[in-house]
Amino acid sequence: MPDENHDLRSQPAADHYLARESDWRNGALVYQVIVDRFAPSADLATKAHLYPAPKQLRRWEESPEKGRYLDGHEVWSHEIDFWGGDLVSLRERLGYIAGLGADVLYLCPIHLAWTNHGYDGLDYQQVRPEYGSRHDLKQLTKDAHARGMRVVLDGVFNHMGRNSPAFQEALIDPDDPHRGWFNFNPEYPGGARAWANAVNLPELVIENPAVQDHLWAGSDSVVRSWLRDGVDGWRLDVAFELGPDYLAQLTAAAHEEKPGSLTLGEVCNYPAGWFPALDGVLNFTLREIVLLLANQQISAAHAQRMLERFFTDADYEHLLKCWNYLDNHDVPRLTDTVPNLAARKLAAVLQFTLPGSVNLYYGTELGQTGGADPANRAPMRWDLVNESNNVLRFHHQLIAIRRRHRALRIGDLRWLVTERLIGFERFTDRIEDAVIVVANPSSDEIEETVLVPESWLMDMSGLTDLLGHEQVRTHRATLNLRLRPHQVMVLSPRLEKTNGYTPYKRVR
Repeated sequence: MPDENHDLRSQPAADHYLARESDWRNGALVYQVIVDRFAPSADLATKAHLYPAPKQLRRWEESPEKGRYLDGHEVWSHEIDFWGGDLVSLRERLGYIAGLGADVLYLCPIHLAWTNHGYDGLDYQQVRPEYGSRHDLKQLTKDAHARGMRVVLDGVFNHMGRNSPAFQEALIDPDDPHRGWFNFNPEYPGGARAWANAVNLPELVIENPAVQDHLWAGSDSVVRSWLRDGVDGWRLDVAFELGPDYLAQLTAAAHEEKPGSLTLGEVCNYPAGWFPALDGVLNFTLREIVLLLANQQISAAHAQRMLERFFTDADYEHLLKCWNYLDNHDVPRLTDTVPNLAARKLAAVLQFTLPGSVNLYYGTELGQTGGADPANRAPMRWDLVNESNNVLRFHHQLIAIRRRHRALRIGDLRWLVTERLIGFERFTDRIEDAVIVVANPSSDEIEETVLVPESWLMDMSGLTDLLGHEQVRTHRATLNLRLRPHQVMVLSPRLEKTNGYTPYKRVR
């Protein structure tokens, strides 16, 4: 006879979830920052010489604005506006990031570059002086590790900057050893093949073994050396253009150098075919579906069908490592893509409860606004960090729920049977971990009976809404729910005893 605490689910399944939980890449909370824009430096007076004209050093209170194209420099003026943040000022604010509950700190490009965004790298082995030094990054990584966080860098290996010594020397001298790093042709604008025909971003010839040796294959390559310095992984810019074969080589090199490190690719495509060349991808497809749903551009039923197909096609273990994002430095902020506040909250709940890691862009947790680049890259609004900020309070609530309920981080996915609502369950080998999410994306109040295909959810037992603390009762594996417009319920089984009784006495 099983005793009161006997688990009817198998030990192998339990070990499976424990293995997932021990891998920091699964279900992480990733906090993304642009170092220049995150925390103001206290040392700007001595740094002014690092921003020579035509670069401009702005006041923290200024907002980025679209500039003009600078002929001869081949960039827009807003690409060389700076706000002066650095690695030291970021280190001073690590307590805020750790206080949010972040597991990973992801830094937009920090390598030597000419523009503020850093996607025109000059030397991958150096930190840009506006941010500090390689030693400063080591100190940041050390401090982050002490707080239980990992550090992921942005690897921009598809292209370099036109001002890089490698490109400039090869441009002048046909016999330069770097000549084969780039595809020179007078028919190309600027004389060389460039990413998206942006003259300032000449592409690297990844097929060249010397380029591979420099980037990942060599013992002192960029990928390997930074991992040895303490970095925990790479987010690879425009990874889909590198192709799966070379990505697989890069990933293998990273794992060989540092077992358990992360290689995550910016892959705009459907992600199913990109594993195991990558550990995970930036989840463009999920973002697209969630935003369409939140803005009522597709129905709940249609969104659920697309999500079901999405999670069926791609390897689930890799999907847990993918970064689910709603906004970042390349797209307008969530406030601008989803104008309705209640719909915005619905989107955020789905981001935090669907399988994957949460990629939170700095300031989103504050309700920071901003349209297309450069407005979406405004300095962090530290004035919004206060107890009266309802958006921040809501994000703290979501983070706490995710932290307390392991199924939301490493659990499997089961879809509910719905019609006008969208619903799913995240579960492990233990019913006590189960979380049931039901959302009403419409502008109408909806009452619906929902089937929950969970065998261990006891009949007539109660569930608590972790967001609104409403109580719901199961009846023959169904829930009768009435949801307000844009309401989401995040339901957790009530296992505690009432007057000494619980139907879960032999099922946990």
